[in-house]
Amino acid sequence: MEELIVLGSGTGIPSLRRASPGIMITSGSTQLLIDSGPGILRKMLEVGITYQDPDLLLYTHLHPDHTADLVPILFACKYGDFPREKDLLCVGGPGFKFFFEELEKLYAPWIKPPSYPLTVKEVHKEPLLYRDIQIFSKPVAHISGSVGYRIEFKNGKSIAISGDMDYCQNMIDLGIEVDLLVLECSFPDERKVEGHLTPSLAGRIAFESRCKKLLLTHLYPVCDQFDIVHQCRQTYEGEIVLGEDLLKIRI
Repeated sequence: MEELIVLGSGTGIPSLRRASPGIMITSGSTQLLIDSGPGILRKMLEVGITYQDPDLLLYTHLHPDHTADLVPILFACKYGDFPREKDLLCVGGPGFKFFFEELEKLYAPWIKPPSYPLTVKEVHKEPLLYRDIQIFSKPVAHISGSVGYRIEFKNGKSIAISGDMDYCQNMIDLGIEVDLLVLECSFPDERKVEGHLTPSLAGRIAFESRCKKLLLTHLYPVCDQFDIVHQCRQTYEGEIVLGEDLLKIRI
């Protein structure tokens, strides 16, 4: 049974209600962590997941509210009570390898893995095959190197996840008829910001992709002052879930 856990439903703006972005997906014995904003390592512990557990780290883009805990994860894997031994695959969009090389220049003595194989990759047009999972990616409208993902499981279930983005066709394509579409929803309709979605735009993508369920996350604090689900229903009549920290959804 596949399960998604919203570790952090917020942004880089500090909030007592919502942590920075991070999503864990479990499929059989495989665990995927998508983005790791500041504090995600601690949020993982709240649901019984340690720095040892993720097999694959996927990054949607390089903003610090999505990547800040990458270095602490690698640091813990080296210096924790039980140093990591199993393989770790770390994947991002175009420019991710250069980003990682720059991190190594700063932190190499403390994050270079002595006890486990670490592989760093960038996405390609071809799907990434990882164990019994297929991962597709496409560029999305945010900053250079931003990508969205579609994850397909061996039982036929599927999830698509946007990261930060504005309305774009590529995300519709990734989300075609998925069981769960996870979209950022940074601001209410009244506060549209370039490079980010509002509820009605997220609903439009959900409607055009014909997804079975929509999960809204990456909510700035201002969103808590509005009825985000009601705004989303103006363009999407399917099932809508408003993201909250530690929310679990079975696929």
